[in-house]
Amino acid sequence: MTTTVPHRATTERDRAVPAGGPGPDRAVPVGGPELREFMRNWATGVAVVTSRAAGHPVGCTVNAFTSVSLRPPLLLVSLARTSRTLAAITAEGGFAVNLLGRRQRVLADRFATGVVEDRFAGVAYRVLDGMPLLDGAMAAAVCAVTQLIAAADHVLVLGTPYWCEATGDADPAVFLGGRYRTVSPA
Repeated sequence: MTTTVPHRATTERDRAVPAGGPGPDRAVPVGGPELREFMRNWATGVAVVTSRAAGHPVGCTVNAFTSVSLRPPLLLVSLARTSRTLAAITAEGGFAVNLLGRRQRVLADRFATGVVEDRFAGVAYRVLDGMPLLDGAMAAAVCAVTQLIAAADHVLVLGTPYWCEATGDADPAVFLGGRYRTVSPA
């Protein structure tokens, strides 16, 4: 089936010269600080992506995570090329995504900073197919890697979830404006 998009009349606003200059040749990327400020306005959930390396659990905090497709089921996480968690995921061919609740902000900070080898010290977790699942996570999924896509200084990891669990606790950790926020019912 082909979809035709109806042509609309060009308006004066369409003819206005964009701030970056005229035409498609203006595609000069904004700098890191500008993009960071722009992204501070986008609320995201907070997750810890985990895997294992040499028999030990590894993981890092992410907010670049999304569902790509329900049919077939497909999840995506974006990780820095230099990430040890990415190296482990690539070697193992699998990963887990642990969606954090509001009360787990300490875990989010722990897995975002600090000594990589110490991130799991004293953290309660269980293992499913070798993948660490954080106790108390709002929801978790275990995925098999289906594709790795290089994208600038990151790698997009696509995975097929073959196990999922949700606790029903709908009080997520949310990050907006450089800090954690709470979600209130509408």
